[in-house]
Amino acid sequence: MTETAEQPEGRGRTLEKGTSPAGNGTSGQRRAPLGDPATRGRTTIADGVVEKIAGLAARDVEGVHALGSGISRGFGAVRDRVPGGRSVTRGVRAEVGEVQAALDLDIVVDYGVSIVAVAHGVRENVIAAVERMTGLEVIEVNIAVGDVKLPEDTDDDDQEQRVQ
Repeated sequence: MTETAEQPEGRGRTLEKGTSPAGNGTSGQRRAPLGDPATRGRTTIADGVVEKIAGLAARDVEGVHALGSGISRGFGAVRDRVPGGRSVTRGVRAEVGEVQAALDLDIVVDYGVSIVAVAHGVRENVIAAVERMTGLEVIEVNIAVGDVKLPEDTDDDDQEQRVQ
């Protein structure tokens, strides 16, 4: 989880009764301007938030069949069958600092696509989405291609359930 330090001073400060936030002891009088509202407080972005953004952005790239390694996809297939159990962060790990983030993605690509082109597209899409939505600088996006989805392979998602 990250905490972006937007106001290092005044953290944990409490106001005494009858004082203004400016601390000049006046009450009911015109307050001194406090400056830019964007600097009054702290914004915290959890690792999981960045992971969700990155996971959704990666899935939008053509040629990405799935995210996650074989083992995590197996467990994920079971979890996906439970209502509300679908995980958009499977195969995504984020390390978030105060102003920067680094991401690791495990992906499965469709057979016949250029892995280099898919990885490039994933990297561009993830960086753009995370930086736009969080304001964090993405310093790296590491992509591990763990499998290729062959046309004759069947997914658990594609099979019809016996019991409904």
